[in-house]
Amino acid sequence: MKTIDVIAAVLLVVGGLNWGLVGIARFDLVAAIFGMRFGEVSMLSSAVYTLVGLAALYQAVSFKAIQRRWGHASAFASR
Repeated sequence: MKTIDVIAAVLLVVGGLNWGLVGIARFDLVAAIFGMRFGEVSMLSSAVYTLVGLAALYQAVSFKAIQRRWGHASAFASR
């Protein structure tokens, strides 16, 4: 499961950086990688965006389990 945790974290970083570039510079790195212009979508870019979304869903649903797996106390444990 730790491998899935790492893959999900990497996808979230990639997605976050891409959205940061979109917001700051109006540059879509995923589109550029696949040879498209800003706003264009292909099956491959849709797959990347879907994987990022699934990674976010996985992290949100599994947050406490991921914390336990990696041996960290949850920031919300004291509440």
